Amino acid sequence: MDLRPSLLIMLAASCAVPMWAQLPFYTDDPSVTEPGKFHFEFFNEFDFLQDSQFPNLRQNTVNYKLNYGLPHSLELDVDSPYLAIFRAFGNAPVGVGDTNLGMKWSFHKESEAASLPAMSTSMYIEFPTGDARQGLGSGLTDYWLNFIAQHSFSKKTSRITANLGIVFAGNTSTGVLGVQTNRGRVYTGGLSLLHDFSEKLTLGAELYGGVSRTRELGRSQLQAMIGGQYTIRDGLAVTFGLLGGKYFATPRIGMQTGFAVDLPAVWQSVQK
Repeated sequence: MDLRPSLLIMLAASCAVPMWAQLPFYTDDPSVTEPGKFHFEFFNEFDFLQDSQFPNLRQNTVNYKLNYGLPHSLELDVDSPYLAIFRAFGNAPVGVGDTNLGMKWSFHKESEAASLPAMSTSMYIEFPTGDARQGLGSGLTDYWLNFIAQHSFSKKTSRITANLGIVFAGNTSTGVLGVQTNRGRVYTGGLSLLHDFSEKLTLGAELYGGVSRTRELGRSQLQAMIGGQYTIRDGLAVTFGLLGGKYFATPRIGMQTGFAVDLPAVWQSVQK
């Protein structure tokens, strides 16, 4: 987790199974984990950085996210990255990044009887657990509010998802990537499009970004991703993506792989 009155809108591809979030994409979807169940997501992203990031050359991000479903369409989220930053000279810092704690509320479900899309909102607080001196953390406590809407069409095999967010304090940086202003506010947004090619395979494309009130290019982010998700069995899917972008805060090119698992579903399948 810029432009003042106007928000940057992004085209982002979502994931195959509505129960899961947007892996491998950055745009979130409105669904939440079922009450009393855990959902775990993991991804590894390797990025080649912009030339303007020199002496930083590459960054590897390993991210772990655990969701827990609560009553009343609420979800509790916690995630933390493990970073490695490769530089032209000197040691490559390796360690834990900043940790996010969030709550998500799905307050409107999509239905054929109503024209309104599915809608959710989420609030995240990012704690400065990463070493800011080595560039692994921002050194700031971030407060991020995000609004999510999703509309299904084409017999619900295709979906479009929109995100609009604002960081009231802090910034969106993860390691050396992301908008790295020391003062709020940062505006983010998204628009996602995806298609289920089969019951197992979903593919899509994404445009993701963010801007700070200073409007400096070094504090702007704009990136695109293509990728998708393949369901191995109920409750378990692998994800993959290829991304690239421009401006200081965005990787020049990157690759991401990961998986999403509904813990109770996988455990039950093993027991049978």
